[in-house]
Amino acid sequence: MHIAILTFDGFNELDSLIALGVLNRVKKADWRVSLCCPQGEVVSMNGVRVRAQSLLEDAHAADAVLVGSGMKTREIVADAQLLSRLALDPSRQLIAAQCSGALILAKLGLLEGMAACTDLTTKPWVLEAGVEVLNQPFFARGNVATAGGCLASPYLAAWIIARTEGIDAAASALHYVAPVGEKETYVENALKRIAPYLVP
Repeated sequence: MHIAILTFDGFNELDSLIALGVLNRVKKADWRVSLCCPQGEVVSMNGVRVRAQSLLEDAHAADAVLVGSGMKTREIVADAQLLSRLALDPSRQLIAAQCSGALILAKLGLLEGMAACTDLTTKPWVLEAGVEVLNQPFFARGNVATAGGCLASPYLAAWIIARTEGIDAAASALHYVAPVGEKETYVENALKRIAPYLVP
Protein backbone atom coordinates (compact mmCIF):
# COMPACT_ATOMS: atom_id res chain seq x y z
CA MET A 1 0.00 0.00 0.00
CA HIS A 2 1.58 3.27 -1.12
CA ILE A 3 0.06 6.62 -0.22
CA ALA A 4 1.59 9.59 -2.05
CA ILE A 5 1.18 13.04 -0.50
CA LEU A 6 1.64 15.54 -3.33
CA THR A 7 3.84 18.30 -1.94
CA PHE A 8 4.88 21.31 -4.01
CA ASP A 9 7.05 24.38 -3.42
CA GLY A 10 5.23 26.73 -1.08
CA PHE A 11 3.46 23.81 0.61
CA ASN A 12 1.61 24.19 3.89
CA GLU A 13 3.45 22.13 6.52
CA LEU A 14 0.28 21.48 8.52
CA ASP A 15 -1.45 19.84 5.59
CA SER A 16 1.30 17.57 4.30
CA LEU A 17 3.09 16.72 7.53
CA ILE A 18 0.11 16.16 9.83
CA ALA A 19 -1.39 13.79 7.26
CA LEU A 20 2.00 12.07 6.97
CA GLY A 21 2.13 11.59 10.74
CA VAL A 22 -1.40 10.24 11.08
CA LEU A 23 -1.09 7.91 8.10
CA ASN A 24 2.16 6.49 9.46
CA ARG A 25 0.37 5.31 12.60
CA VAL A 26 -0.52 2.23 10.55
CA LYS A 27 2.30 -0.20 11.19
CA LYS A 28 2.32 -2.79 8.42
CA ALA A 29 5.23 -4.09 6.39
CA ASP A 30 3.65 -3.13 3.08
CA TRP A 31 2.38 0.29 4.23
CA ARG A 32 4.33 3.23 2.78
CA VAL A 33 3.58 6.95 2.92
CA SER A 34 5.73 9.33 0.89
CA LEU A 35 6.03 13.03 0.26
CA CYS A 36 5.65 13.08 -3.51
CA CYS A 37 7.21 16.15 -5.12
CA PRO A 38 7.90 17.57 -8.59
CA GLN A 39 11.64 17.68 -7.88
CA GLY A 40 14.15 16.36 -5.36
CA GLU A 41 13.55 19.08 -2.78
CA VAL A 42 10.72 21.49 -2.03
CA VAL A 43 10.50 24.49 0.30
CA SER A 44 7.42 25.17 2.41
CA MET A 45 5.57 28.47 2.76
CA ASN A 46 7.60 29.06 5.94
CA GLY A 47 10.98 28.08 4.54
CA VAL A 48 11.14 24.44 5.68
CA ARG A 49 13.09 22.32 3.19
CA VAL A 50 12.11 18.70 2.71
CA ARG A 51 13.47 16.03 0.41
CA ALA A 52 11.13 14.19 -1.90
CA GLN A 53 10.49 10.56 -1.04
CA SER A 54 8.93 9.97 -4.45
CA LEU A 55 8.30 12.03 -7.59
CA LEU A 56 5.05 13.11 -9.23
CA GLU A 57 5.30 10.39 -11.86
CA ASP A 58 5.11 7.80 -9.06
CA ALA A 59 1.67 9.03 -8.00
CA HIS A 60 -0.08 7.23 -10.88
CA ALA A 61 0.90 3.87 -9.37
CA ALA A 62 0.03 4.78 -5.76
CA ASP A 63 -2.97 3.17 -4.09
CA ALA A 64 -3.98 6.53 -2.61
CA VAL A 65 -2.99 10.10 -3.39
CA LEU A 66 -3.41 13.06 -1.06
CA VAL A 67 -2.99 16.44 -2.76
CA GLY A 68 -1.56 18.92 -0.30
CA SER A 69 -2.09 22.65 -0.37
CA GLY A 70 0.17 25.66 -0.40
CA MET A 71 0.65 29.28 -1.33
CA LYS A 72 1.62 28.55 -4.96
CA THR A 73 -1.36 26.42 -5.99
CA ARG A 74 -2.62 28.95 -8.53
CA GLU A 75 0.81 28.88 -10.21
CA ILE A 76 0.75 25.08 -10.19
CA VAL A 77 -2.64 24.83 -11.90
CA ALA A 78 -1.49 27.34 -14.52
CA ASP A 79 1.50 25.12 -15.39
CA ALA A 80 0.20 22.68 -18.00
CA GLN A 81 3.51 20.85 -18.17
CA LEU A 82 3.51 20.25 -14.42
CA LEU A 83 -0.11 19.06 -14.40
CA SER A 84 0.61 16.72 -17.31
CA ARG A 85 2.90 14.76 -14.97
CA LEU A 86 -0.15 13.76 -12.91
CA ALA A 87 -2.23 10.83 -14.12
CA LEU A 88 -4.66 10.16 -11.28
CA ASP A 89 -7.48 7.64 -11.65
CA PRO A 90 -10.31 7.53 -9.08
CA SER A 91 -11.54 4.25 -10.53
CA ARG A 92 -8.52 2.51 -8.97
CA GLN A 93 -7.09 5.05 -6.50
CA LEU A 94 -8.33 6.84 -3.42
CA ILE A 95 -7.79 10.54 -4.12
CA ALA A 96 -7.99 13.20 -1.42
CA ALA A 97 -7.26 16.92 -1.46
CA GLN A 98 -6.52 19.32 1.36
CA CYS A 99 -7.57 22.99 1.11
CA SER A 100 -6.15 24.43 -2.14
CA GLY A 101 -5.45 20.90 -3.32
CA ALA A 102 -9.14 20.94 -4.32
CA LEU A 103 -8.25 23.48 -7.00
CA ILE A 104 -5.73 21.01 -8.44
CA LEU A 105 -8.37 18.27 -8.50
CA ALA A 106 -10.79 20.67 -10.19
CA LYS A 107 -8.26 21.56 -12.89
CA LEU A 108 -7.58 17.84 -13.45
CA GLY A 109 -11.30 17.29 -13.98
CA LEU A 110 -11.65 15.07 -10.92
CA LEU A 111 -14.40 17.11 -9.24
CA GLU A 112 -16.85 17.18 -12.12
CA GLY A 113 -20.40 16.69 -10.87
CA MET A 114 -19.48 16.84 -7.20
CA ALA A 115 -19.10 19.44 -4.48
CA ALA A 116 -15.90 19.99 -2.52
CA CYS A 117 -14.44 21.41 0.66
CA THR A 118 -11.58 23.90 0.66
CA ASP A 119 -10.14 26.75 2.72
CA LEU A 120 -11.69 30.21 2.69
CA THR A 121 -8.83 31.76 0.70
CA THR A 122 -9.12 29.19 -2.09
CA LYS A 123 -12.93 29.11 -2.15
CA PRO A 124 -13.38 31.82 -4.84
CA TRP A 125 -10.97 30.05 -7.20
CA VAL A 126 -12.65 26.68 -6.74
CA LEU A 127 -16.03 28.31 -7.37
CA GLU A 128 -14.55 29.95 -10.47
CA ALA A 129 -13.48 26.48 -11.63
CA GLY A 130 -17.15 25.47 -11.57
CA VAL A 131 -17.17 23.46 -8.35
CA GLU A 132 -19.68 23.98 -5.55
CA VAL A 133 -17.91 24.64 -2.23
CA LEU A 134 -19.46 23.27 0.95
CA ASN A 135 -19.32 24.96 4.34
CA GLN A 136 -18.04 21.87 6.14
CA PRO A 137 -14.63 20.34 6.92
CA PHE A 138 -14.89 17.08 4.95
CA PHE A 139 -16.78 15.62 2.03
CA ALA A 140 -16.31 12.55 -0.16
CA ARG A 141 -18.04 10.88 -3.04
CA GLY A 142 -16.86 7.46 -4.05
CA ASN A 143 -13.06 7.44 -4.13
CA VAL A 144 -12.58 11.23 -4.05
CA ALA A 145 -12.47 13.28 -0.83
CA THR A 146 -11.74 16.89 0.05
CA ALA A 147 -11.16 18.74 3.31
CA GLY A 148 -11.13 22.42 4.21
CA GLY A 149 -9.02 24.01 6.91
CA CYS A 150 -5.49 22.97 7.90
CA LEU A 151 -6.60 21.02 10.96
CA ALA A 152 -9.05 19.00 8.86
CA SER A 153 -6.12 17.03 7.42
CA PRO A 154 -6.54 14.23 10.00
CA TYR A 155 -10.01 13.63 8.52
CA LEU A 156 -8.46 12.87 5.13
CA ALA A 157 -5.87 10.59 6.69
CA ALA A 158 -8.52 8.80 8.75
CA TRP A 159 -10.73 8.39 5.67
CA ILE A 160 -7.88 6.76 3.74
CA ILE A 161 -7.07 4.46 6.67
CA ALA A 162 -10.73 3.55 7.23
CA ARG A 163 -11.26 2.80 3.54
CA THR A 164 -8.20 0.55 3.36
CA GLU A 165 -7.68 -0.87 6.87
CA GLY A 166 -11.04 -0.40 8.55
CA ILE A 167 -12.66 2.01 10.98
CA ASP A 168 -10.88 0.55 14.02
CA ALA A 169 -7.47 1.29 12.46
CA ALA A 170 -8.59 4.85 11.71
CA ALA A 171 -9.82 5.31 15.29
CA SER A 172 -6.51 4.00 16.64
CA ALA A 173 -4.47 6.42 14.49
CA LEU A 174 -6.62 9.37 15.52
CA HIS A 175 -6.50 8.37 19.19
CA TYR A 176 -2.70 8.44 19.10
CA VAL A 177 -2.51 12.04 17.83
CA ALA A 178 -5.51 13.46 19.73
CA PRO A 179 -4.90 15.80 22.69
CA VAL A 180 -4.64 14.15 26.08
CA GLY A 181 -7.86 14.53 28.04
CA GLU A 182 -9.81 14.94 24.80
CA LYS A 183 -8.96 11.70 23.02
CA GLU A 184 -12.38 10.05 23.13
CA THR A 185 -14.30 13.18 22.12
CA TYR A 186 -11.77 14.03 19.38
CA VAL A 187 -11.95 10.54 17.86
CA GLU A 188 -15.73 10.46 18.13
CA ASN A 189 -16.04 13.81 16.33
CA ALA A 190 -13.57 12.88 13.59
CA LEU A 191 -15.24 9.55 12.90
CA LYS A 192 -18.62 11.29 12.82
CA ARG A 193 -17.28 13.54 10.05
CA ILE A 194 -16.02 10.70 7.84
CA ALA A 195 -18.44 7.86 8.62
CA PRO A 196 -21.18 8.92 6.16
CA TYR A 197 -18.63 8.76 3.33
CA LEU A 198 -17.07 5.36 3.94
CA VAL A 199 -19.34 3.41 1.59
CA PRO A 200 -17.30 2.91 -1.59
